[in-house]
Amino acid sequence: MIIVVNGKECTISATTLAGMLVELGLAETRIATAHGGAFVPRAARESCVLREGDKVEILAPMQGG
Repeated sequence: MIIVVNGKECTISATTLAGMLVELGLAETRIATAHGGAFVPRAARESCVLREGDKVEILAPMQGG
C-alpha cells in the first residue's frame, strides 16, 4: 500500500504503525509518531491501523540549544 511518510510517498506492506516502523528499520529508534495529524504514543502503535493514502509523521529528538 502507498502511504505518505513525512511528506513523501512510501510503499509498505505493513498494516499497522508498529509494523511500518519495523519495515522501515525504525522500531528500536527513539522517535515520536503521528498518524493523520494526531500523536500516537509508543504503546498505541500496534493498534494503529494504516490504510492506503494515510499520512504519518516521524520525528526524532535533536540535541542542541
